[in-house]
Amino acid sequence: MAADKTILKALAGETQSIPPIWMMRQAGRYLPEYKATRAEAGDFLSLCYNSDLATEVTLQPIRRYGFDAAILFADILLLPQALGADLWFVTGEGPRLSTITDQAGLDALKPVSDIHETLNPIYQTVRNLASALPRETTLIGFAGAPWTVATYMIAGRGTPDQGPAHALKDEDKAVFEGLLDRITEGTIEYLSAQIEAGAEVVKLFDSWAGSLKGADFDRYATAPTQRIISELKARHPGIPIIAFPREAGDKYIGFHAKTGADCVAIDDSVSAEWAAEHVQKDGCVQGNLASSHMVTGGDALVSETKRIVKAFGNGPHIFNLGHGITPDADPDNVQRMIDAVRGA
Repeated sequence: MAADKTILKALAGETQSIPPIWMMRQAGRYLPEYKATRAEAGDFLSLCYNSDLATEVTLQPIRRYGFDAAILFADILLLPQALGADLWFVTGEGPRLSTITDQAGLDALKPVSDIHETLNPIYQTVRNLASALPRETTLIGFAGAPWTVATYMIAGRGTPDQGPAHALKDEDKAVFEGLLDRITEGTIEYLSAQIEAGAEVVKLFDSWAGSLKGADFDRYATAPTQRIISELKARHPGIPIIAFPREAGDKYIGFHAKTGADCVAIDDSVSAEWAAEHVQKDGCVQGNLASSHMVTGGDALVSETKRIVKAFGNGPHIFNLGHGITPDADPDNVQRMIDAVRGA
């Protein structure tokens, strides 16, 4: 079966004339069918923890577009919740969490061994998908990378510059690194359980990696990613892993080798041509069409899509956006992008 899956071929280092394609946040608010299912669930967290409905929204873009992969519908902040943080979502504003800024807050977190009680519905969604997806469609599990998850747990919400996390890192390194270690250990267990439930690939989203500079990037983005990948591959030999250190810039160079990632996802702040020269030489790359094209469409969408396919055409490549699709995207533009990739 794996021989038929184009995503797995790319992750194994195979160059294909037509790259496989999926899209970050492909199950989401730009789709009318998603909005209907979310309304049925009642709220976002209820949707995440309802295995039947989470399975449904994961399958919706596969039915509509025939992507080469489905990514589990969940959220990177479910792990902090499983570790004992309070989590809620404010309509129109996003997630809110109870904050951890001192040793007492760190000590109050649950042991990593207790996370599965909360996360069992997520594993059930993975099992559902493993049996429901078309045989040619790869199932991707995921988690947030430790630095990115820590920024939310420290600030209690998303912030423009991740300032509270940087402040804690500089002012109380013991607490900051203790939190990062706890998240890292939890991420290993969470992703391992997803793999056991049927995920064929897992991805680490380090959405705020770009705010780490110099040695901090190496210490708090690269090193935790390497630790997670090393442990997962020891437990699950052959499991392919995608890493996404968004806005890493020059730090994308060598990230395959430093972390053991099978594929490095690239955001759209760097050009495909630059990434082909400096990153793809080390292995599979994923990316990197600007998500704004899903809103604006037109000839620019088609030409940019074809440019990226051409730039990455001499090595293993998974076509994707440089970041997640936005709620204001036009579903018809997604089909135009797919047609441009596949040459329709």
